[in-house]
Amino acid sequence: MTARFTLVLALLTASLAAPAMAEESKEESCAYEAQVMSAVQQARLDNVARDKVAGHIAASSPAWPERYNAAIPGLVDYVYQLKRRDLRQNDFGAIWNQQCVDMWDQRQEMIKNLKN
Repeated sequence: MTARFTLVLALLTASLAAPAMAEESKEESCAYEAQVMSAVQQARLDNVARDKVAGHIAASSPAWPERYNAAIPGLVDYVYQLKRRDLRQNDFGAIWNQQCVDMWDQRQEMIKNLKN
């Protein structure tokens, strides 16, 4: 699970590589991403159809900045491949937050390289 999770984290870094990211602290940005992951996980547990997740989450008026919605499609692809038992037994938001914080420097380097 960790290798795939890390790959998804790296891919979503590209989707979130926006100037606003530099304005947020590592902790703040990772917390927003973790909230998005938790929302997608909960949508799956609530049996929301895969193609309706983005609308379902948007209807809940999430607290994160709108640009974080760009991560939803990639997270849906990842979460909807997981076994429901794993989703019930793990807090993917907390896991995401820790991975994000741990990989922050590598992600910033990736963003820098994407801009060049």
